[in-house]
Amino acid sequence: MDKFLIQGGTKLEGEVRISGAKNAALPLLAAMILPETPTKLTNVPHLKDVNTLVQLIGGLGITMTYEGDTVTADTSTLDNQFAPYELVKTMRASILVLGPLVARYGSAKVSLPGGCAIGSRPVDQHLKALEALGAEIEVEAGYVHAKVDGRLKGGEVVFDMVTVGGTENILMAAALAEGVTTIRNAAREPEITDLAKMLIAMGAKIEGLDTDTLVVTGVEKLHGCEYAVVADRIETGSYLAAAAITGGRVKTTHTDPTLMESVLEKFEEMGAEVTRGDDWIELDMMGKRPKAVSFQTLPHPDFPTDMQAQIMAVNAIGRGFATISETIFENRFMHVPELSRMGANIQVEGNDAVVTGVEKLSAAPVMATDLRASFSLVLAALAADGETLIDRIYHIDRGYEDVEAKLQGIGAQIKRVSS
Repeated sequence: MDKFLIQGGTKLEGEVRISGAKNAALPLLAAMILPETPTKLTNVPHLKDVNTLVQLIGGLGITMTYEGDTVTADTSTLDNQFAPYELVKTMRASILVLGPLVARYGSAKVSLPGGCAIGSRPVDQHLKALEALGAEIEVEAGYVHAKVDGRLKGGEVVFDMVTVGGTENILMAAALAEGVTTIRNAAREPEITDLAKMLIAMGAKIEGLDTDTLVVTGVEKLHGCEYAVVADRIETGSYLAAAAITGGRVKTTHTDPTLMESVLEKFEEMGAEVTRGDDWIELDMMGKRPKAVSFQTLPHPDFPTDMQAQIMAVNAIGRGFATISETIFENRFMHVPELSRMGANIQVEGNDAVVTGVEKLSAAPVMATDLRASFSLVLAALAADGETLIDRIYHIDRGYEDVEAKLQGIGAQIKRVSS
């Protein structure tokens, strides 16, 4: 099993090219099931989750080609609507094939998903939404069986809670439904807008982009298109955090500062100098120790839960103390015991964590518990005295492309080792 060996204490400086967003690429790949002619998706990151979904879609009989950062799909060869447990169990986003399969082919059999253990993320909202459009749903022996006689019918979908995956699934399904579908309490993440823009490029009719109410007028069929995955705002924030925690200066390129203002504001509150261009962001900590900052995770456009662990790591060596409230997932402080092993002073009570900054962290053997927690341990190791060994880094490979090469490019002393 691979591990990271990191020698801390180096101030990071340089440029990092940001990849396409994993959280956007996955629903865009699922959307490639919908059109009747071939689709080309570019700026696709090379990640374990992407490979899994490409394999799953290919298993439906769709002809998939993955070369460089480009995936092409031809649905004319599809011969089944079955997504097996062996693939779905490794990644929750696999449930995103359910809506497109039912909308395009009238039936689907998809295993209930697996993925990170960061709290309850039930798929009941997905199923309730599809039923509102006329789908018949049965859950049996760990599989969701969905079918519809003819086309799905437009209707009113009101989510009980903000759900990114649920919004994506029903948005894709509604694109081919008969009539108008109104989606209320829809998620507003940039990845939702990216999906809507790709569907529009395929011929879909969608109004209300960037709002919590999406109105979809269904069309009989969609056609293929060429589309580029949006920049990864979480990867961007993670590398800027690497500059903040080491007192360095890092410029992220091929990214979009408008997608992450809530995070950039926190970096500025820490005392960092943040400059922005059309497609780049630079953070200069000017050798200073950051100030600890308080925040609460909330749906977009507020502070993203996917940046909580990284900013907690920076707070761990910050000046003063800060309170972090996690309102999205109930089990997303699993990195706290590992950061504590490195000398961090963090007290958790329910969904709140109080971080009292210490001047220095110390190297220790630690273990990654989920995707974003794994990067928080990398950050802590970069700032710690000594050599840190991070185990179970397969988590980080699910969401960060070429992570050690990118960190080495800005001066980090990091290498991948096998045990």
